[in-house]
Amino acid sequence: MVAPRRGVYAEEAAEVEVLNANVDKLKSLRKKIGASLARLEESGRTVQEAIGPVYGNTQRLQTMNTNIERIQEVIEKFKAPLEQRDREERILRSRPDRVGLQEYMSSIDRTSLALRNLKTTNIKSNQQAVSDLSGLLQVGIQNLEDVFRDILRQESQPIEPLKQLTTKTEFPRLSSNKSGQLRTVNQHISAHASQGPKPGELTPSARAYAHERGQYVTLSLQNLATASLSTARKVNADAVYKQGSNGIGHYAQGIQGMYTAEYDSISAIFTREEWGPVLQATCQSSLATFASTLGNLDTHVKSNLLTDCYLAYEIVDVVSNTSLQLENRTGELKYAMSDALKPVRETAKSSLATLLNDLRTKLSQMQSLPTDGSTVPITSEVMTRLQLMTSYLPPVCSLLRSLGDGGWSAPSAGASSTSIPTVKSFDVGADGKQLFSHYAADTIEVLLTGLESRAKNLLRGRSLQGVFLANNICVVERMIRNSELDPLLTSAQPKLDAWKRKVSNAYLDAWSEPSKLLLDVQSKNTPRPSSTGTAIDSSAILKSLSSKEKEAIKEKWKTFNTQFDELVAKHKSYRMESEVRRQLGKDVQTFMEPLYTRFWDRYHEVDKGKGKYVKYDKGQMSGTLSSLA
Repeated sequence: MVAPRRGVYAEEAAEVEVLNANVDKLKSLRKKIGASLARLEESGRTVQEAIGPVYGNTQRLQTMNTNIERIQEVIEKFKAPLEQRDREERILRSRPDRVGLQEYMSSIDRTSLALRNLKTTNIKSNQQAVSDLSGLLQVGIQNLEDVFRDILRQESQPIEPLKQLTTKTEFPRLSSNKSGQLRTVNQHISAHASQGPKPGELTPSARAYAHERGQYVTLSLQNLATASLSTARKVNADAVYKQGSNGIGHYAQGIQGMYTAEYDSISAIFTREEWGPVLQATCQSSLATFASTLGNLDTHVKSNLLTDCYLAYEIVDVVSNTSLQLENRTGELKYAMSDALKPVRETAKSSLATLLNDLRTKLSQMQSLPTDGSTVPITSEVMTRLQLMTSYLPPVCSLLRSLGDGGWSAPSAGASSTSIPTVKSFDVGADGKQLFSHYAADTIEVLLTGLESRAKNLLRGRSLQGVFLANNICVVERMIRNSELDPLLTSAQPKLDAWKRKVSNAYLDAWSEPSKLLLDVQSKNTPRPSSTGTAIDSSAILKSLSSKEKEAIKEKWKTFNTQFDELVAKHKSYRMESEVRRQLGKDVQTFMEPLYTRFWDRYHEVDKGKGKYVKYDKGQMSGTLSSLA
């Protein structure tokens, strides 16, 4: 058993020896590795000491390279505006029609953007570039203004407005294509102008529009202005102005048509805030011509006020309506039109008092009146004048409202607007037609009062004076009744009726003398008239009279017949209007017939029916009196 055990131990010992040998090898290997690590560390230190300076230089080179690249970028940035300036300068210094309007405006946009960018850098080296681009932008804007002006000129050939008025066609506007171009150009000019307009001033394009289109409007309206003056010239100095014969109506219509067309064109080009100022600037020249024309017409009216005051009324009416239409359509030009109209309006207003004063003067200067009681021409002239005024009722009523009720009779009625206004002139609720009624009634009153005064001085006898006034009143009433005055002067009728009663009493004054002869004084023995309606016994009455009383009755009959025949002859010799003859004859019959009938019933038997004293029986007297009508 000893032998196997030794064998096992021998194997294990051998394995131990092998393991020990391996351990020795590992120790030897570890020593070699340690020596290698030591050599490697030494080599690393050597390499580090050699490469360290190189790495530092590389980092510095990288930083330097980055800085150089950044410097190059800055240089390129500085060079870019100069290069762009050169590129845009070739475009902007050319004519827009050569490079194309759209490309030209795009170049302006790019130049403006570059200029803004340069200004934000605030670098001194860019100041020259800023100056160059600013000047270049100004050149571009100026060229755009020229384009704007050229487009307008192409569309601004003067027209003849009378053609549009007679054919009732629209006044020409700028075409939509041209308006679109002008709007785009205007937007660029306004957006890129070096400095905006001062308050109250127009933009460069607005000034260009006002100048070009203002000339167009002025030249187009020139013929109408000339026609307004030429048609005002009088061939006959005494001829009364005929409504519509002056060219002012066409002139005002032309102004309204052209101004409205310009407003539409302006609205398509400019911003809403610019519409009013541009329209006013555009119309300024033509409005000055219009004001000058109205001034010349005002001078003409003043020189012929009595015959051509109606022209002033027409001008007031036409221009006021035109001003109202323009204001409703555009919201502008009201005050400019009012200022142009002011001289004519003041003349028209003063004419209302002047006409009354002229009437008073003419009446006071009358040296003779018709001896047959017929009318005088001044009556029909005055009424014709009032009839003519009804054709101008709106402007006349406007003038009367500005004067106030009765203002036409005041000493300062003809004064200018600088005179102190009366309280009545502020009555904004005054009825114009009622004021005209008062004015016409005052005119008629002045006429009849003046005629009455002259009749008392120049005509003998109240009857003739009454006939004269009655004839003139008849003409007044007839001309009222047969014209537009009729509905306007209903309130004046009571005054005319009072005048008619007055002249009737004046005419009957002569008939009072024979009427007194028919009023007998009854004695105690004279039978009184029966109250039962029974017939009066003329013979019985005469029997109760003494011889002296009978002779007095006979004398009354004779005197009455003489006076009555004379008055009948005079009545028939007077030249009366048919209405006057009828009315006065009726008044005489109403006055005389009852008296004669009573007297005849009592005393007709004084000549026993022989006709020696009693010339007319009751029927004959009634017939004679009826023939007076």
